[in-house]
Amino acid sequence: MSCVERLQITGGVRLTGSVRINGAKNAILPLLAGSLLSEKSVVLEGVPSLIDVKTMKEALESLGVRVNWRGDTMQIDPSGISSLEVPPTLARRMRASNLVMGPLLGRCGRFKVSYPGGCTIGSRPMDLHLKGFKAFGAVIEDNHGCIAAAAAGLQGADIHLDFPSVGATENIMMAATLAQGTTIIRNAAREPEIVELQNFLNKLGARIQGAGLDTIRIDGVKKLDQEISHRVIPDRIETGTFMVAAAITRGEVLINNVIPEHIEAVTAKLRETGVSIIEEDERVIVAVPSNWKAVDIRTMPFPGFPTDMQPQMMVFLSLAQGTSIITENIFENRFRHVGELRRMGAQIRLEGRSAVITGVPALTGTVVEATDLRAGAALVLGGLVAENTTSIEGVEHLDRGYENFESRLRMLGAQICREPI
Repeated sequence: MSCVERLQITGGVRLTGSVRINGAKNAILPLLAGSLLSEKSVVLEGVPSLIDVKTMKEALESLGVRVNWRGDTMQIDPSGISSLEVPPTLARRMRASNLVMGPLLGRCGRFKVSYPGGCTIGSRPMDLHLKGFKAFGAVIEDNHGCIAAAAAGLQGADIHLDFPSVGATENIMMAATLAQGTTIIRNAAREPEIVELQNFLNKLGARIQGAGLDTIRIDGVKKLDQEISHRVIPDRIETGTFMVAAAITRGEVLINNVIPEHIEAVTAKLRETGVSIIEEDERVIVAVPSNWKAVDIRTMPFPGFPTDMQPQMMVFLSLAQGTSIITENIFENRFRHVGELRRMGAQIRLEGRSAVITGVPALTGTVVEATDLRAGAALVLGGLVAENTTSIEGVEHLDRGYENFESRLRMLGAQICREPI
């Protein structure tokens, strides 16, 4: 049985120094799934050591894939796929387990998976994924939480997504890679992780263009047989989290291994509050005045403000001068951290999908619980600046998306430690 742990934070320390951003969680997971399409060995570099990555590794191994993971380098040999079903115990542990559907359908003509798990931040239905598979000619069976699909041969299709779903775009891209003919995905997601997947698949021998725009074209090929090495892009949400960590503690932090274009929406909002941000090639420097002002935020698909940064910005705006309004347009249950922030003294009122935040002079440390990954990050940020000591339970959520989070914060001066409960 794993040990139940909590974080203990003594707030009030100004963060200073430098930190390097790890490979992107939301990029490495589809790349691991996409490796199933290859007939040759694939090497991925910059792989972050996260619970979700470990779960995806186990999912691949359950399918017969050989995986060798040393440090931040992972070698994947998918030549010996022996199963087309992800065990339910693995699928329930991680939302991204559904990303194996597209590559299995494309390469092997069928799959069987349970409905995936993950953070309980709102409904993330599978209908857009299945809509795409049906357009290729696959027959879908959806029985008691288990989805199976089979196709004699996939045919390229013109697919319009009702919503620019990242997961559906990725799954349809991967399935279309080995389909006969041309596939067009309209109203596709535009996130940097979509561009990363295109670049990775094209290295393997796919013919994909348009990622980063709302229309993607995939010309099917017969096989992917290039041995490649690929380095994962840096994590834009981890970048944004450390930017807010510097800002909320009135610190000055140099953040390395950054793609500034990927965080433009976050950078713009922080600058609007009064935060100084200097961009230099692959790094940013964050410095903060003694006070910052309120702003309004609406979460939107990329290139809009990312929903994964909404909780972190909420705690930052809890200490702003004035009243801010955050409107959550992506996930209907992504305000579960509000109650915990109120326990710390934040003044937040919910009105449907909007949170009205009235800035307060200070937060107070207390016992709080992380209910999901980004909520956990927000509570850590609150603890860094709160008076007295903050105890955060549910820290296993943080380990799904942040590698060595507390030790890297300690390197910047934070008084934070992990201990068993």
